[in-house]
Amino acid sequence: MDTQSPKFKVRLGLFVAGGFVLFIIAIFLIGRQKHLFDPIFKLTTSFHNVSGLQVGNNIRFSGINVGSVESIILINDTTVEVGMIVKKSVQRFIKSDCKAAIGSEGIIGDKVLIITQGSSESQKVKDGEFLSSAEPVETDAIITSLNVTAGNFEIISAQLSEIMIKINHGKGTLGRLIQDSTISENINQTIINLRKSSKGLNENMEAAKSNFLLRGYYNKKEKQAEKARQDSIKMKEENLKKKVK
Repeated sequence: MDTQSPKFKVRLGLFVAGGFVLFIIAIFLIGRQKHLFDPIFKLTTSFHNVSGLQVGNNIRFSGINVGSVESIILINDTTVEVGMIVKKSVQRFIKSDCKAAIGSEGIIGDKVLIITQGSSESQKVKDGEFLSSAEPVETDAIITSLNVTAGNFEIISAQLSEIMIKINHGKGTLGRLIQDSTISENINQTIINLRKSSKGLNENMEAAKSNFLLRGYYNKKEKQAEKARQDSIKMKEENLKKKVK
């Protein structure tokens, strides 16, 4: 191949230019992800279990991406330290009593580090400050809990089905009450008898009031009740006058 030909030189120039453009784009993307072109500050937190969180995952505050996870270091068998780089522009909104929690983008999406909102009375965080954390709920624990709930529901459903079958076959007190027409008729007759007894008692009371010997007693009771009602009205009027004065 003639390396001195114009075509070769043009191809070489295009190749070098394309490589340079790709290099610039790669630097821009990496710098954007690492926030190399934005003023940043750093925070740290720790968890017992990071639940799949990885370096480079987004950090969110109020639902907005404000930084990324810089490092994940295993300190000991119970502590994992997570380093964060956050945009300087949001530092004034993040308070010292904010907490870090691990969430996910959707049901099966990547993990994200979430900074919760703090109180307005607290001071804003400083560069390098440590934030307290809230431990994540493991997916396995949620699935186990759902399995237990589903098992309990299955047992309850089977028991209810068995009870309904017994009722439909007239077994048990409730089953006999619903299926046995004789019991239903007896209950209806008992209610009718109670109504008749109540009506008869009311008639006896009216007759007693009309009796010559008992008329004075009932009249006295009515007068006492009327006097109590009048006294109550009078007391209310006096209290109202006192409030007006």
